[in-house]
Amino acid sequence: MTGSTPHARSSSGQLGLGGHVAGDGEEIALDSAGQGWVVTWCRPESVPEGQPHGANAFCVAGDGGVVLISRDGERWGWPGGRPEEGESWEDTLRREVLEETCARVLKARLLGFTRSACLRGHERGLVLVRGIWRAEVSLLPWEPRFEIPHRRVVPASELGDHLWMETGHEPIYRRAAIEAGLA
Repeated sequence: MTGSTPHARSSSGQLGLGGHVAGDGEEIALDSAGQGWVVTWCRPESVPEGQPHGANAFCVAGDGGVVLISRDGERWGWPGGRPEEGESWEDTLRREVLEETCARVLKARLLGFTRSACLRGHERGLVLVRGIWRAEVSLLPWEPRFEIPHRRVVPASELGDHLWMETGHEPIYRRAAIEAGLA
């Protein structure tokens, strides 16, 4: 869940995690990269129909801090990415967390899935499914070798002040943070 439009900040300058929270099966209409999408939060008990599109996770370090990553040092998000051939949902999570955060997943809990259906645009008809996780991690020395040059750990109580959310996706991020016990 990345994009090019930053979430509008409140008058205090903080993003916060307050506001609408995605309900089970609720369809959230949004525009992303000039296309019309409907994103749905799905419970973890069964994988929704669609093309597996990877995993994202709120990664919690031993001190309780949340690991965030950034390509530009300004917009900070949660690690995740697409599956490689033959990977399970959890295999994708573990590999992406290691590659993007230089951290090992010690324990992972599937929080749910997002199902994104493109209704308008050049990808019309495409349905993507992503696993959303909470991962307990052990931080390794910061030696970025892949596409992510920045890592930081923020106190869980300040997650909403630092987490960048693509416009329209906020209810999904809020639901994930609640399911992860971080909001």
